[in-house]
Amino acid sequence: MSDGCTSCGNKGGCDSRKGGMFAAVDEALARLYPTRRWAERDEEAGFGAGVSAGEGAAVARALAARLKALAVHRPGTADETCDYIYVLCFGRTPSLVQRLHGLVDGPDDDAELGDVEERYLRVALSSVARFAGVQEVAMRGSRQPDVEGGALVVTEESRTGVFDPILLKRFQGLVAVLAEHDIRHLDFGEITEAPEGFDPGDYAERYGGGAPAVANYLFFPQPAASVTTTVVTARP
Repeated sequence: MSDGCTSCGNKGGCDSRKGGMFAAVDEALARLYPTRRWAERDEEAGFGAGVSAGEGAAVARALAARLKALAVHRPGTADETCDYIYVLCFGRTPSLVQRLHGLVDGPDDDAELGDVEERYLRVALSSVARFAGVQEVAMRGSRQPDVEGGALVVTEESRTGVFDPILLKRFQGLVAVLAEHDIRHLDFGEITEAPEGFDPGDYAERYGGGAPAVANYLFFPQPAASVTTTVVTARP
């Protein structure tokens, strides 16, 4: 499955949909980056133009109800222009995302927790445009007895879209919920290249790699395919 393929075999409809998506992305980039240079975003143009935190939380509730799955809304960091929703596709609760963000009530009673692997659909909701991008994310957790008294080490690995066919049904339902909230879904595979004619500025020095992709201008600065590791200390 390629990212965004919810109408397999309908090439004409797909081409039309993607044409509208590209036009919307071009308009947003022109509005937000009039100088066409990385890190020179027009903050006034982006203010209030995206998905608010309150609306993101409402979308998470709608996804949980529609998909009958855990959906956790989390704010982005200070250098990101998005919030996230993690939809648990394979795993158990309390999930690694809940543990990672301190959302488990009471003491950590899973000191004997062994190796855990979970799969998510991660939705990035832009705060500067009414766009969403969806990625497949694997999250792995393991107890490390020699790390801070048996801390939980969580590794999060994101892909540049959604590719596993087993996720298709939930992915389609997720995109339908976004449409109901008037949030345009961007096929992630189509926004992982640098926009033509834009100056990357000091992006490579700050984040490594080459020029920033469209996704970096609209959602977050880090590469779309990335691996992060976090140590979660046990709570009393």
